[in-house]
Amino acid sequence: MAAGFTMPRLGQGTWGMGEDRTKRAAEADALRAGLDLGVNLIDTAEMYGEGGAEEVVGDAITGRRDEVFIVSKVYPHNASRRGVVAACERSLKRLRIETIDVYLLHWRGSVPLAETVAGFEALRAAGKIRRWGVSNLDVDDLEELGAALADCATDQVLFSLEHRGAEFDLLPFCAKRGMPVMAYSPVGQGGRMLRNPALTAVAARHGKSPAQIAIAWTLRQPGVVSIPKAAKLAHVRENAAAREIVLSAEDLAALDEAFPPPRRKRPLAML
Repeated sequence: MAAGFTMPRLGQGTWGMGEDRTKRAAEADALRAGLDLGVNLIDTAEMYGEGGAEEVVGDAITGRRDEVFIVSKVYPHNASRRGVVAACERSLKRLRIETIDVYLLHWRGSVPLAETVAGFEALRAAGKIRRWGVSNLDVDDLEELGAALADCATDQVLFSLEHRGAEFDLLPFCAKRGMPVMAYSPVGQGGRMLRNPALTAVAARHGKSPAQIAIAWTLRQPGVVSIPKAAKLAHVRENAAAREIVLSAEDLAALDEAFPPPRRKRPLAML
């Protein structure tokens, strides 16, 4: 990362928040609890709840902007040179802030990457964003950025024990360039991964939950930022405590056997 620009290693995801107005106060409380525990990165997007999640984040960070590292994302269909500027302005209004720390292209659409980057750079010059990045882009997409890749702050991808494809080439590619990778859905979806016997055995050895081990597994890799969602206070506390877990060689070997690392290139998975 550029000098003076540091991204927290553990964040709070907001996918699914802002969809039910009756839950918004509790969701904002959960985010505030995370801030109290030092989990200061909050990841959101205009897609989440069609702006509702950004509004929840705005509620949560009121009076605390200086404590928070905000990441948001633009829809691909809004990522034209002018469209990305307008979309960012809407996100800023919902978040009730003046500057987004890192603004990402949510996934690749029909707009040329060079055009989106031009919009990002206009936003950066105007002080609306500090840095820009991408999400769900693979190595060939990143290479297409050319010289602009040097200004890309991060690539946010699906990365967990059950989705390890990024380890084959994307993580090394980004590490070589000093660009962190943000891991979304690090604890999986639907709970299937968390019921794996090897994972539950490692969790039992540490006296922790399988979700905490899954998060710790992502955090033990240099250059990876983990952004699990937690809409309940108990989960927020669990996620924050995962920072203290140190996995042993025995733990990692057991997890590799249960969730084998990739031996060849795989298409980048996304949700």
